Amino acid sequence: MTLERELVEMAWDPITRIVGSLGIYAKVDFANREVAECYSTSSVFRGYSIFMKGKDPRDAHFITSRICGICGDNHATCSVYAQNMAYGVRPPHIGEWMINLGEAAEYMFDHNIFQENLVGVDYCEKMVRETNPGVLAQAERTEAPHAADHGYRTIADIMRSLNPLEGGFYREALAMSRTTREMFCLMEGRHVHPSTLYPGGVGTAATVQVFTDYLTRLMRYVEFMKRVVPMHDDLFDFVYDAMPGYEQVGRRRVMLGCWGSFQDPEHCDFDYRTMNDWGRRMFVTPGIVVDGKLVTNDLVDINLGIRILLGSSYYDDWADQEPFVTEDPLGNPVDIRHPWNQHTIPHPQKRDFAGKYSWVMSPRWFDGRDLLALDTGGGPLARLWVTALSGLVDIGYVRSTGHSVEINLPRTATRPEKTFEWRIPQRNGELLSNAVERNRARTYFQAYAAACALHFVEQALGEVRQGHTQTWSPFTVPDEAVSCGFTEAVRGVLSHHMVIRDGKIANYHPYPPTPWNASVRDFNGTPGPYEDAVQNTPIFEENPPESFKGIDIMRTVRSFDPCLPCGVHMYLGRGRQLRVVHSPHAFTGTP
Repeated sequence: MTLERELVEMAWDPITRIVGSLGIYAKVDFANREVAECYSTSSVFRGYSIFMKGKDPRDAHFITSRICGICGDNHATCSVYAQNMAYGVRPPHIGEWMINLGEAAEYMFDHNIFQENLVGVDYCEKMVRETNPGVLAQAERTEAPHAADHGYRTIADIMRSLNPLEGGFYREALAMSRTTREMFCLMEGRHVHPSTLYPGGVGTAATVQVFTDYLTRLMRYVEFMKRVVPMHDDLFDFVYDAMPGYEQVGRRRVMLGCWGSFQDPEHCDFDYRTMNDWGRRMFVTPGIVVDGKLVTNDLVDINLGIRILLGSSYYDDWADQEPFVTEDPLGNPVDIRHPWNQHTIPHPQKRDFAGKYSWVMSPRWFDGRDLLALDTGGGPLARLWVTALSGLVDIGYVRSTGHSVEINLPRTATRPEKTFEWRIPQRNGELLSNAVERNRARTYFQAYAAACALHFVEQALGEVRQGHTQTWSPFTVPDEAVSCGFTEAVRGVLSHHMVIRDGKIANYHPYPPTPWNASVRDFNGTPGPYEDAVQNTPIFEENPPESFKGIDIMRTVRSFDPCLPCGVHMYLGRGRQLRVVHSPHAFTGTP
């Protein structure tokens, strides 16, 4: 017997993101208070992998940084890593410390402005009043457990502080974003497209003054974080308490990928043949976690397992094309669907949710048996989870314990030393990869990045005091090369794969986190992470269908940090028409 369900077709399109317009198309079952189906779409084609062909490899980081106006420096850094491998060049230690300091500033800048000025709005007093007035009434009566740390007496006070443009904390976070942007510019000249970042190092002059200027700003941020972490813990814990079952919102199976971040110049030589060793020496450990278990933290394994599937995307297959690479530098076979061998063959067509419906392909990771639709946890969740389980980081300011990450922040102007511990999230004995924990991890990773930056500053100042101020190493471009770069963009995994022939780029494929998170159904029908997280998510919003805002759906999508989702619009099928649906089928509403 088939159970009839009344579903309302809804769309939020566009949600502005990294490579075009993100749209979320869903069917909502209001009777059972849950989302029945979800499709993630992208309506813009960029084509970087096409016009990179034939370019001088030395221009790669300048060109690819323009992929994004938010995290362009992450692309530039990843491209530089790939170029270092191709050219066989190793930057001076101080040059690498400066790149780490730039990346740390970027994490602090972007996570701060996204968390407080975009995600925070979803939990602010004005939004909660419109979507869950009962929850706001409870927030008014609930005292904040860590009020002495952050200064807000009740949970409702925290929510009011997050009101856009009016809230005190909202404005304070905006001011802090300026400080962190200045930190980045001190290291790499310009934000968001670095002007002093090159293969072989940086062009910034290494002086005591430049690192002191960075450090004074960093200490302001460290003091700021001593309020931010407990404030968000209070807010997110309240969400669980006020809406029992909210841990199911945005929840999906734990399948997290992290490509690692912050190179250790003592060990990193950018040689592919030793990549598994220096990869494990990163200060954010690379790795893949499935169902709470660490599958691997070997970058060679991670690299060889990447598969680019087409599925429901607007491209023609390249399986009959000649591969660029048949073996990696270690002699391991390379699959035809690996980025080194990818051909981008666009095939524009009408959107069809029963067929092809997006410009985003379907990156997957092959574990030897299954093609896994990994997600990044918005970046921080995967980074902290992998680093915690690996237990490889111990630099005083941060330590991974095998089950948690400890973050030690020193005394600042008005606040004593403080230690925070991010623990692998679970409730009632179940591991959680959901909307709330993606957001919570973002707060903790801000503190983690700040703590790492303290170590990097100390190391850089030590180099200067020893007279080691050369920040760049010379190199030559080879006629033939195969290389890759791995790092973490703000919102998750980032890889650049390059093939050089006759001294020019023959193939180049950058894969930022959004194609992983926003990927579409693959040839097996497996949905991408946005789709999977939204499907079956419960609805806690108190509004009826005619005034529904979709706040739980938006919290789910925004928890992945889809590159500044600031322009959200809603469309309700044709005249908010209810449809009786017996089985999944293509959307009938006008796009």
